[in-house]
Amino acid sequence: MHIGAGNFHRAHQAVYFDDLARSGISDRWGVTGVSLRSREAKDLLSAQDGLYTVVARGHDRQNARVVGSIGAVHYAPKDGAAVLAALTDPQTRIVSLTITGNGYFLNPVTDEFDADHPDVRADVLASPSASGNYATAWGYLADALDRRRRAGFAPFTVLCCDNIPGDTEPARTALVSFAALKDPRLARWIDTHVAFPSTMVDRITPQTSESECRFVEQTFGVADKWPVVTEPYRQWVIEDAFSNGRPPLDEVGAEFVADVSDHKLIKTRLLNGTHIALACLATLAGYQRTDQAMQDRVLYDYVEALLRNEIQPLLPPVPGMNTAEYRGTLLDRLSNPRMSDQLSRLARRGTSKITSFVLPSLQEAIAQGRPHTLLMLAVAGWARYMHGHDLKGRKLRLEDSQAIPVVKLAAMASHNPDPLLAHEMFAEVRHVPGFARRLAEMIADIDARGVIPTLREALRSDTRELVSR
Repeated sequence: MHIGAGNFHRAHQAVYFDDLARSGISDRWGVTGVSLRSREAKDLLSAQDGLYTVVARGHDRQNARVVGSIGAVHYAPKDGAAVLAALTDPQTRIVSLTITGNGYFLNPVTDEFDADHPDVRADVLASPSASGNYATAWGYLADALDRRRRAGFAPFTVLCCDNIPGDTEPARTALVSFAALKDPRLARWIDTHVAFPSTMVDRITPQTSESECRFVEQTFGVADKWPVVTEPYRQWVIEDAFSNGRPPLDEVGAEFVADVSDHKLIKTRLLNGTHIALACLATLAGYQRTDQAMQDRVLYDYVEALLRNEIQPLLPPVPGMNTAEYRGTLLDRLSNPRMSDQLSRLARRGTSKITSFVLPSLQEAIAQGRPHTLLMLAVAGWARYMHGHDLKGRKLRLEDSQAIPVVKLAAMASHNPDPLLAHEMFAEVRHVPGFARRLAEMIADIDARGVIPTLREALRSDTRELVSR
């Protein structure tokens, strides 16, 4: 079962399972999808018997395929009983998740579970029943695992496929903490018997709009109400630790490893860190999509230098992985004119992305005495973006659960970042000598001179610093 049956899951995990079926390697594995928030997934896929089109668009070629690995989709608020029944069924061996970082209810700094969140409180107070209408994934998983435990069934594996730091810990922390609020014995059983493999997933997948639906019909002759248009590249690295058997996904391109942490570190620092840096700076520069931004030579050079000079040198070597080659692949993917992503989508939940994917690199670079001008510019671009308007005064839509306190701090700060630096996310760097002054100068430069001139000067400074080393 997969909780969070949106575009990324349909472009990624569901395609791997479809490959298993197509190859004839295994017909024992399929997917039941669950949507916690939107009924659209069930309505659109059910109307098409679970079938949908995946179009992979590269620089010079594109291809389409129909994916049929999703057998059923449930809308949890209306189909709670069916969700619980499927989760309790002994045939369900894995429950995977793409619910985004907010769905884990973890404090981004302390990693503690937010037991006071209204959805969590409601689920904790809910009595187990046949209807099983829970607001969170953890309500369903804890109830189903309790039923399996009582029935003597083996537990399923919980497979987190979200880009959040912490390897196996976020899913384990969330589920065990939630279960402890209801029944400490259940929490101990889950902690002992349920496997939480770490994963690293990668495939750029924008939202589907009406234009994508028209494109698929006009180009491939498929009248699909909810196609997925994505890039050719995909990657799935999975820790080989399961509670109750696993599919042979390594036969269709996935990779099982003993430790995913370094793979995940490289991907999140290079790709996700670059995403949020580019999203904020390019939006302030007047761009709306990634390929448009990467056509600007200054922005392209900034991204390339950020990856090569400031982030990659901080990363560990990984056997079998060519990090320099991966870096080049990222530049190619971000520049793909046929697979452009919305900068506004990449800027969503920017506070947690800066905290998780950029600040750790910046902290390490400062500690090691390495160049970090471009990393600081990523933070300055985000801080300026959080003012809520672009350089021409046009309002920006801030889709960020932490936006309200940060926007207030950013507005108070203006070009004096001291109020913003008081936020807990800056605990490791706020006392670094000269940090506040330098950040203030960067924000002021972006406002006074614009993004492109500021980046151009930073690139010259970065080159001089590297030469001097």
